[in-house]
Amino acid sequence: MSTAPDHSLTVRILWGMGGGMLAGALFHALVTSQLLPQPLAEVLGNWVFAGLFDIGGAVFVASLKLLVVPLVLFSLILGVANLGADSAKMGRVAIKTLGLYMLTTAVAIALALAVASVVDPGKGMSLTTEASFEPAPPPGLKQVLINIFPTNPINAMAEGNMLQVIVFAVLFGFALTRLDAPGARLVQLFSDLDQAVMKLVVLLMWVAPYGVFCLLASLFASEGIAVLGDMARYVFTVLGVLLAHLVIGYGGMLLVVGRLNPWTFFTKMRPAMLFGFSTASSNATLPVTLNLVETRLGVNNSIAAFSVPLGATINMDGTAIMQGVATVFIAQAYGIEVGFAGYLMVVLTATLASVGTAGVPGVGLVTLAMVLTQAGLPVEGIALIIGVDRLLDMVRTAVNIAGDAAVSTVVARSEGELDVARFVDREAGQSAEF
Repeated sequence: MSTAPDHSLTVRILWGMGGGMLAGALFHALVTSQLLPQPLAEVLGNWVFAGLFDIGGAVFVASLKLLVVPLVLFSLILGVANLGADSAKMGRVAIKTLGLYMLTTAVAIALALAVASVVDPGKGMSLTTEASFEPAPPPGLKQVLINIFPTNPINAMAEGNMLQVIVFAVLFGFALTRLDAPGARLVQLFSDLDQAVMKLVVLLMWVAPYGVFCLLASLFASEGIAVLGDMARYVFTVLGVLLAHLVIGYGGMLLVVGRLNPWTFFTKMRPAMLFGFSTASSNATLPVTLNLVETRLGVNNSIAAFSVPLGATINMDGTAIMQGVATVFIAQAYGIEVGFAGYLMVVLTATLASVGTAGVPGVGLVTLAMVLTQAGLPVEGIALIIGVDRLLDMVRTAVNIAGDAAVSTVVARSEGELDVARFVDREAGQSAEF
């Protein structure tokens, strides 16, 4: 199969992204400046951008989400079964993975608070509390712990409750290691099912550029790019910290802890990060992320099948960065002094909340409401950043996906489950993916 640059997935997705942004932003600019005749603007807006393109994007994301539950279930059962009866190794992998996710989240929000305190994104602004925002009530810690364990695994799969699916898959895979001939037969069955789902991922990749085009064309047609200008200092502070955490945080972890080349890592993970940017959903991008982590980075399935789905569920470094900058922004805009102790509590609250509210819809705003309440800041301030949050969410998701893959790679390296030769091979996994 040809691997010429013109036919690579990354290049085709970039063309789709660029075309979608340009088409949507151009239409939005023409409509707002009233350069388009009203009948034509209504036809294009209602039937093309809000109709055809919106449907195309929604179907594409739905197709990705379709693969998430079976992919996680089959891959994780296989991964745990491949670890065999070595329960000590399973425990080490879980502790390392959870520890790194919590550590990177704490570092991310601490970095965000430090940078935002220097940049002063909300200084000189005059905000009022007339805006309103009603966050969904977050569950209590006790209920969060109880909800991790499924009472009905079929219902957990139907609802897409990934933490419960992960727990069931781990328990089921562990049970297979305690069987002899029946366990071997079931492992082979799940291996075949896993390959079938991976083939669906490969097939879906061929239409990815068109789905990405539809998603971004529809988004920029409704939002435009002018929305970024009103909150420029806040927006660029968030983007700057996200970039710093991506390059220095994850890159440094790969270089120092994993003894691996960060440039090679980012080059190979580029398609998944572009997917994450386009869909703004770590869960929707999960099939692509898991595929790349195994086929291109060389992470053994026994590690990747656990760490990547778990990361897509609880790893929210990008969201933590937004929360850190937003906390400083809202505090400065309202002229409220938080203090060192208050910011320290923000770090702790946001780090724990990233795990505690993993299954809550609109989790970024829910956890931000918790953080603001803890810091004694008006929750109504969230309404002032909602306008730019959708576009920033796309970048946050790309960072989160890179974090999932980086943690998985470092954990695999520490356990001797990383194929280093595959990691350094630029062509590895390309023909298998696309």
